[in-house]
Amino acid sequence: MIVGLTQIRGVGYMFANTILNVLKINPNQRIGYLSPEQVNSIESIIKNPSASNFPSWFLNRRKDVETGEDKHLLTSDIAFTVRNDIEREKTSGSWRGIRHMFGLKVRGQRTRCTGRKGGAVGVAKGGKVMPTREGAPAADAEGAAGAEGAPAASAEGAPAAGAEEAAKTKESSGKKEAPAADKKK
Repeated sequence: MIVGLTQIRGVGYMFANTILNVLKINPNQRIGYLSPEQVNSIESIIKNPSASNFPSWFLNRRKDVETGEDKHLLTSDIAFTVRNDIEREKTSGSWRGIRHMFGLKVRGQRTRCTGRKGGAVGVAKGGKVMPTREGAPAADAEGAAGAEGAPAASAEGAPAAGAEEAAKTKESSGKKEAPAADKKK
C-alpha cells in the first residue's frame, strides 16, 4: 500500500503512511484488495488533507503566496507552481531570481569548484577529416606532402618515387571498403 501510494507525485512515504494510519488500513495489504469505500476515502484525503485533521506541517505548499492558505499539491500542479514561483522571482529581481536567470546555485552552495557546466574544460575530441575529391588533380591529393616541405614532383615533372609510395599507403590505410548493396545479390 505505502509503495503504491508513493507512486502518486506529491505523496511521499510519510504522507502515505499517515493516510493509512488515519483510515486504519493495513499498510502491508495489496492495493488490488481495497474496497471501493476505502479507495474513495483515500482519494478524498489525498485531494483535501487539511479536512481530515492533517497537521499543516505535513502539507507541501504552506502559506501560498497568492492565496495565503495551506495546500497540498499533486501531480502536474507541483511543476506548474514551481515554474510560476521561479518566474515571479525573476521578474521581481530578487537575489534568488537573478541566480536562477544565470543558472547558478540558488541555496547558498559553494560554486568555486563544483557546479561547473558548459565551459571549456578538458580536451575536445577531434572532428572528422574531409575525404579527398575523386576528380581533384594529383597536386591537390598530394598537397599535404608538399605542404610539409617534401617535393611533390621531381625536376623533370614526373612525380618522385617517394611521393607515389606515400600516396599508395595513404589510400590503402585510409579507405576501408564498406559492404555494398550489390554484393548481397
